[in-house]
Amino acid sequence: MRLLVTGGCGFIGSNFIRQVLSKHSDDEVLNLDKLTYAGNPENLREVEDDARYSFVKGDICDSEDVAAAFEWGPEAVVNFAAETHVDRSITSPEAFVNTDVLGTYRLLEETKDRGIRLLQISTDEVYGSIDVGSFTEESPLKPNSPYAASKAAADLLVRAYVRTYDIDAVIVRSSNNYGPYQYPEKVIPLFVTNLLEDKKVPLYGEGKNVRDWLFVEDNCGAVDLVLRRGIAGEAYNIGADQEKTNLELTWAILDIMEAGEESIQFVPDRLGHDMRYSLDSSKLRELGWEPRHDFETGLEATIDWYRTHTDWWQPIKSGEFREYYLDKYGDI
Repeated sequence: MRLLVTGGCGFIGSNFIRQVLSKHSDDEVLNLDKLTYAGNPENLREVEDDARYSFVKGDICDSEDVAAAFEWGPEAVVNFAAETHVDRSITSPEAFVNTDVLGTYRLLEETKDRGIRLLQISTDEVYGSIDVGSFTEESPLKPNSPYAASKAAADLLVRAYVRTYDIDAVIVRSSNNYGPYQYPEKVIPLFVTNLLEDKKVPLYGEGKNVRDWLFVEDNCGAVDLVLRRGIAGEAYNIGADQEKTNLELTWAILDIMEAGEESIQFVPDRLGHDMRYSLDSSKLRELGWEPRHDFETGLEATIDWYRTHTDWWQPIKSGEFREYYLDKYGDI
């Protein structure tokens, strides 16, 4: 299969590309990425010499860039390209509306007359917060941050194009991913790298917010399965059923890294911070998917990766990323 992958230099996209090229010997991948702050070509260094892989720098919001990529002749499109950091969406929401909504629109326009599948990567955050139970794919979308709203808008555009133009599209909504190559503004790599630098970890509020943690390789396996076997027009939740409060997550990291309570710095809570996300992924599991990594094993592997790849994350944290957090929280 010839796959156009957008945002493939990011965290989940790069893991997906490596997995697909390893698992499917007949697949070819064209990676279209704008290379924003979180897009790093180093994430795909191990496949850059693979004849089945090629890269084009381009913006999914630019109709000419998108049209040029489609001239390659993809048989399917997987849209990872997105602005995803909630904090940034609160301070600078316009970029999220542009990339997450307008960019998805550009891809839909190119796919609607070509008869090829579009897989839209979404998030559990589109459903909002839930006190008990779990969201199903039929749950209403009630986003509570500009990021979540931009992704919900994209999901609704995909739904509209399926119903109006009868395109072949599917949506996946994943719980919190973690693993190698995650940009260190996200909570797990931020905490791990801070501890490796003998710095404190900034924990929002009282740390009571609950998230379901999904190892990135398991998520990519689910995305690949839905790409090939998902029913057109359907959405699929991807959850690992491994819920942790943020305080429990923090202590799990501290325990593995042999750090104590003095390493925690409680900081003011995020605006509009959802209390709990939880997904019912039984629909996906009926296709034969199960997560292969339990939380403890996945977290240890992730921490080991950041310990042994300081050359990857230290340049990131020494520049824009460090200034961003210094301005927000001070020297943590």
